[in-house]
Amino acid sequence: MMNRPGPSPRLRSADGSPSTGPALELILCGPRESFRWATHDYPHHLAKWHHHPEYELHLVREGAGRMMIGDHVGAFEPGSLILTGPNLPHNWVSALEPGATIRGRDVLVQFTGEVADTLSHAFPEFSDIAQLLEEAAFGVEFTGETAEVGRKKLCEIGTLEGAHRLLAFLDLMATLAARRADRRTLSRCAPALGQHTPATRKLERVIAFVGAQFRRDITLQEAADICTMEATAFSRFFKHQTGHNFSAYVNHLRVQAACQLLASTDKSVTDICFETGFNNTANFNRRFFVVCGVTPSAYRAGARAVQHVEPTEASAA
Repeated sequence: MMNRPGPSPRLRSADGSPSTGPALELILCGPRESFRWATHDYPHHLAKWHHHPEYELHLVREGAGRMMIGDHVGAFEPGSLILTGPNLPHNWVSALEPGATIRGRDVLVQFTGEVADTLSHAFPEFSDIAQLLEEAAFGVEFTGETAEVGRKKLCEIGTLEGAHRLLAFLDLMATLAARRADRRTLSRCAPALGQHTPATRKLERVIAFVGAQFRRDITLQEAADICTMEATAFSRFFKHQTGHNFSAYVNHLRVQAACQLLASTDKSVTDICFETGFNNTANFNRRFFVVCGVTPSAYRAGARAVQHVEPTEASAA
């Protein structure tokens, strides 16, 4: 395995022409998650020059190479811990022998601007976090004791669930924000919010279409027509831009809608299955379990256990 820095990435635009523009990555949180924790190998289909509206805290556990954060290009090594803000392009490139893989190279947390606003404005105790999130627009690298503790806390989140997972995330953010001396900004300029390219405009149109129509049977060709593309070319384009197969993305939206109905209504599982666009209950149950890790009935029971307290219990309290 070679650990020397690799070359800058070369992408291709929707029409196949060479491009160095960042791809727009589509990030999907689980229905019961306020942030996304993930780990992946390198190479990986999501490891490319890209941007997204979410914040990202990124740890490299193994391997070395060259990182590109906005207009910053520099070396990274095992233990590098970076926070990037909304739409700041980024990539971590390791030069490997053909066929080589770095297992579990990257661990990351991604969260939306809404979560960031809550951290910044809802609690005065989080004022240090608000400052850190402002700096993240330029990319922040953590050093010293903050990086050492932050690495451990970030990895531990993957072992937790539910409220414990959220509390661990808050603890991690508080740790990262506490010592200004243990971080440095990377890029000289922050990206303009709402940046658009022909590829991102096409993607935004099709995502809006799917968001409005996912409760019915949507064909790949229908979505391709929104982008004025052939179905095969659109399938490649959507996977390249988002990291997700088109059908998997549609099913994820359907499962999220089903979660809301299971938690907030008394509709039967069968009715919810068809209302959210699935064509049979077996397929619904299978897709739901892939996304949520439980059956629809178990999800409903868990959601109601959290939301409601029985009158007898309240009286005893």
